[in-house]
Amino acid sequence: MSGEEEENASELKIGDEFLKAKCLMNCEVSLILEHKYEQLQQMSDDPMHQISQVFEKSQQYVKRFSRYKNPDAVRQVREILSRYQLAEFELCVLGNLCPETVEEAIAMVPSIKAKGRIHDDEAIEKMLNDLSLIKRFE
Repeated sequence: MSGEEEENASELKIGDEFLKAKCLMNCEVSLILEHKYEQLQQMSDDPMHQISQVFEKSQQYVKRFSRYKNPDAVRQVREILSRYQLAEFELCVLGNLCPETVEEAIAMVPSIKAKGRIHDDEAIEKMLNDLSLIKRFE
């Protein structure tokens, strides 16, 4: 992206480094931190492996705001959203916020309806229905 071009997430103008970055949903971060926490607990006798307050607060945050708790559900959410050729940050916003309607999804991630994208209202509705099924059966 040129220095003169203004960034605009609604049009997917977010910079090459951000477009290429791997983003994680809160539920994915929660699973990673939970695994790390278990490792740290096993090494808790060693003062070099004490759990920091920042780690604990981060873990509490992602646990609180994770929409999916079950590891299989987390994997399924990423798989479903990946089918729709979303940018990583779009995938994570939708996975974190779980919009219930097409209008909510477009308001949260306007770029999914941008010109040249294949996401019509029916495709977005199907994606949201697939996500709600995972949440319902979790």
